[in-house]
Amino acid sequence: MNTGATISMGSTGVDVSRVQRLLVEMKLLDFTGIDGSFGPNTDAAVRSFQGGDGLVVDGIVGPLTWAALPADPDTPELSQGSSGPVVMSLQRGLTAYSSGDPAVNPGAIDGDFGPMTAAAVRAYQSDRGIGVDGIVGDQTWWVPAGAAGATLATLSSLTTV
Repeated sequence: MNTGATISMGSTGVDVSRVQRLLVEMKLLDFTGIDGSFGPNTDAAVRSFQGGDGLVVDGIVGPLTWAALPADPDTPELSQGSSGPVVMSLQRGLTAYSSGDPAVNPGAIDGDFGPMTAAAVRAYQSDRGIGVDGIVGDQTWWVPAGAAGATLATLSSLTTV
């Protein structure tokens, strides 16, 4: 079960970013809306979710709204030097995407965010028209990947929605 602080219009911080990622995952908010600041777009997306889930539509993410949200996706910030299962998932997602752009192929799926994975991430970022820094953060995980509803997070099998 998701739990977090009660947040609403004007709130900022990690809990706001968590809700924004979930709203993007559910396609209620654009990926550019993940900024840690609960503004009008986040408010509208929260209200849409609440209305669709039979909750009180008040734009406040409290215990009932948190409980109704899906599990948090495992999309941490990754960069060169990162390692482990999430990097392996990232590499699988990049490999799946690379059928349309060979420059995005990260090489071996070994859980090591090395130079080839970094180059693949930069190629993916360039291809998707977002900032090219080789760091896999919210924008990189959640920018649409071109296929129907796909994102790097979904291609990497890190989401439940």
